[in-house]
Amino acid sequence: MVAVSSTMQALGSPVKSFNLPDVAANKMVSEVDFVSKPLLVMFICNHCPYVIHITKKMTEVANMAKLQGFGVVAISANDARAYPQDGPAAMAEFVKQYGFEFPYLFDESQEVAKAFGAACTPDFFVYDKHHRLQYRGQMDASRPGNSSPVDAKDLKKALNDVLAERPTDTNQVPSVGCNIKWRTGHEPDYF
Repeated sequence: MVAVSSTMQALGSPVKSFNLPDVAANKMVSEVDFVSKPLLVMFICNHCPYVIHITKKMTEVANMAKLQGFGVVAISANDARAYPQDGPAAMAEFVKQYGFEFPYLFDESQEVAKAFGAACTPDFFVYDKHHRLQYRGQMDASRPGNSSPVDAKDLKKALNDVLAERPTDTNQVPSVGCNIKWRTGHEPDYF
């Protein structure tokens, strides 16, 4: 298991456009569906041990964020041909298994992940109600095999700051996880 870190996009950047299928609700979801709402975007997948390690707490926090007025989406951009366990049918089962109350979107072209600068699963992006990036990085310090609690401390602080319209702490720690499984020849150039 090789760990990859977030690319840590520039704070204040506008949200990237997306229009992707929600695998459970069988409808398209776009950032414009969340106009004037703060937005939480999570890049995840079904099989990554880093995601599995935090999924229960991540779901709890994301469901609560939605109740508090956030737009919330999870996106899987893994190559489903090479990793069928990350394809739409398995994603729909994942939604049921963990009780997602937010859309789980499939980025088959991987263009949305590239536009966001997503590099790993999990990778978190929090935008204010004007859809400007306020937080990018880890959910918390917990990783498979370490003793840090899965408490979503970093993500919850960012969500609370954005909801209260307070500035977020600019000292943010990159997320760490499995690399997004890019289709051969489609790997992004980050630098």
